[in-house]
Amino acid sequence: MAVSMSDVARHAGVSQRTVSNVVNNYVHVSPATRARVQASLDALGYRPNTAARRLRTGRTGTVTLAVPTFRERYFADLAEAIVGAARVRGTTVLVETTGGRRETELELLRGGGDILTDGVIMSAVSLGRGDRRGAHPVVLIGDREPGSTIDHVGIKNREAAQEAVTHLLDTGRRRILLLGANRGPRRSYQLRRQGYQAALKKHGLDVDPELIVDCDWTTADAAVAVTRTFKGLKPDGIFAMNDSAALGALRALRRGGVDVPREVSVIGFDDIVESGLSTPTLSTVAPLLDEIAASALDLLEEQLAEDHVPQHRMAGYELRLRESSTR
Repeated sequence: MAVSMSDVARHAGVSQRTVSNVVNNYVHVSPATRARVQASLDALGYRPNTAARRLRTGRTGTVTLAVPTFRERYFADLAEAIVGAARVRGTTVLVETTGGRRETELELLRGGGDILTDGVIMSAVSLGRGDRRGAHPVVLIGDREPGSTIDHVGIKNREAAQEAVTHLLDTGRRRILLLGANRGPRRSYQLRRQGYQAALKKHGLDVDPELIVDCDWTTADAAVAVTRTFKGLKPDGIFAMNDSAALGALRALRRGGVDVPREVSVIGFDDIVESGLSTPTLSTVAPLLDEIAASALDLLEEQLAEDHVPQHRMAGYELRLRESSTR
């Protein structure tokens, strides 16, 4: 026999309305009460009646997740986090790729096309500060220009990059190559480059323009760039704009007979699955994807309220130190 909200309310010692508020993730429930109700939901194995909820609210129970591509592993990891967080809420996620095309991103932003879901979570690369969403709920993930009026969830890229480079400096590295400059999502590379420069400045070091190396944020292109520049530049550290580029650096250094981390330390950004499986394992900045997913879904829900004001929320990150930068 299915467990009802009444059963959960009796088990938790609260009203059925309170159980409903927790199940529907409404904000006006104290943390202690929410925890007690959630414990009862888990203990009794309650499952929401999604069909009844959709009839009652007029909502589909689905959201759209739009990412530029799945060729970059980070977006697959992000999608997995959002799908998992949505499932707990009784929501289904429909996923599509935009290819980073501005016309596709604008169509999703403005609620056009074939959107038949309750809202859109989008990692956009071509939208600008002046772009506006339509009536359809939209949350953007990633770095945004200051002044944007669209709900947004990101991480502190500048601070994270500065912490990563500071780690290399604290281990005695002084000629740190910035790999992947001026490529990738524009706001992301700007902030990460600023963090790189800030770390050097704090340690009394000038930025050497020759150590700022352009390449795509891919393993193949980064490997070519490191092979081409390493002997001439002789860096003792590499900060890569993302893990794919960092893995390319590791590949090139291994082929060149360079010992990592004895001769060169390497650190990346994103903490994709492969970073913990490489040889050596890759140090990296890890955005807390579960926090990003929860915040994005919360903001979609809050946009249904008439008095909602667009918000910019920052999720956390961790510096995960592995073999590529620790001696």
